[in-house]
Amino acid sequence: MARTKEFDPDAALQAALELFWRRGYEATSMSDLVAHLGVGRASIYATFGSKHELYLKALDRYQQSCDPKLLGELSLPGPALPAVRAVVRRFAAESTADDRRLTGCFVVNTATELAPHDSAACRRVEHSWDQLETLLRSALVRAQAQGELGEDRDPRTLARMLLVLMQGLRVVGKASADPGRVRDAAEQALALLD
Repeated sequence: MARTKEFDPDAALQAALELFWRRGYEATSMSDLVAHLGVGRASIYATFGSKHELYLKALDRYQQSCDPKLLGELSLPGPALPAVRAVVRRFAAESTADDRRLTGCFVVNTATELAPHDSAACRRVEHSWDQLETLLRSALVRAQAQGELGEDRDPRTLARMLLVLMQGLRVVGKASADPGRVRDAAEQALALLD
């Protein structure tokens, strides 16, 4: 007879996400995971696979929690440019907020730590960025159709510029003690939408 799990895999995955997000992949050992999750090493392996597989599952969970919020913000009926501006400003504010500054964005952390040499992590980062770019481009196409954005503007390239800016805000916000640097960059980029 198979043994039943003596822990909640969903809660363990959330705890792993929080630990990896705070410490990064390399700085988190299996011993750290065992202690933080309160789950035996064998149970972690049996439920999630390797440390790498657990990290990727945690990253997937993080993305699943963020994407619906962005979709909701960028697809509200009515004028589209105010929604785009609000999202960029939210990214800037979160990037410099004391509670988020040290952890940063889990996707950006993965991009800088693992993506250059880990194809599975890189695919997930690219997927996240593709989704954000698509949401931004769709909002900008709507803005153009509603007369908020000039016909001479290219929604695709503007969306790409905003994507790169927003990810850069996350990096600079994590490393810089000067929130004005992030805020000023965001406002300068938003001026390009006028």
